[in-house]
Amino acid sequence: MRLLPARSPQPRAAALQAALLPRARGPQEARLGRRWAWAGALCGALLCAGFWAPARWLAAAVDQASQGQVQLLWPRGTVWSGSAQWVLTGGRDSQDRTTLPGRIGWRLAPHWNGLGITLALDCCAEAPLQALLQPGWNRLSVQVQDHQSHWPAQLLSGLGTPWNTLQPEGRLQLQLSGLRLDWAAGRLRLEGQAQLDLLDMASRLSTLRPMGSYRVVVKGGDSPSLDLSTLEGSLLLSGHGQWVGARLRFQGTGEAAPEREAALNNLLNLIGRRRGARSHITLG
Repeated sequence: MRLLPARSPQPRAAALQAALLPRARGPQEARLGRRWAWAGALCGALLCAGFWAPARWLAAAVDQASQGQVQLLWPRGTVWSGSAQWVLTGGRDSQDRTTLPGRIGWRLAPHWNGLGITLALDCCAEAPLQALLQPGWNRLSVQVQDHQSHWPAQLLSGLGTPWNTLQPEGRLQLQLSGLRLDWAAGRLRLEGQAQLDLLDMASRLSTLRPMGSYRVVVKGGDSPSLDLSTLEGSLLLSGHGQWVGARLRFQGTGEAAPEREAALNNLLNLIGRRRGARSHITLG
């Protein structure tokens, strides 16, 4: 019987070692690897930039969206968590501006169904204002939690005409209940209710201080409405309006209580078209 020579284990060991060790990359594979590495580094940098984006980026976005009427000055922090001084103006070319006392803080928190927004209004509210922003295809929804706050009426003067002429003084109390705004296909739908009480109001156009207290109620629905009524005072205001699309059509009246016409005459001439003792207010 003929015996065959035993095979050397070296070829098998060499094959196993070659399988376990990484292969030397060719030029094309090396370039592809470098591209993926740069792409990963760029994504990481963008993620960090977004997370640590400075608050001034948000201030610039608010200024652009409001056409300069709402400004966040001296911002601190980041886009996601920061604070700023809130200023209202009549627009980019307007010299009218008012500054809210104190700073407003904000916090943005992404959720599975939108973006949570929290505004800390230390000057004007005991609890922060909270809302959920829900963007969609060709639509945007904002759900606002029930909220109460109070504001100085002088803040309105910064919005320009006609507030810069009226120079209102007094207190504003805002109450939001079940408020939801939906923009879809260029149309706005409002649900819930917003109530604004204007208390102990005065104006530089009248020597009567205060002139009265008033209530403005906005109700949502298929045709959102606005109602103006007088709570008390010598200047009697009332009216009703509705939104047609994005435009408000309002009709109201203003008149002075007996023996108060002389003190309120200038103001009545300004707020509407005068017909005898009554001023007719028309918007839209």
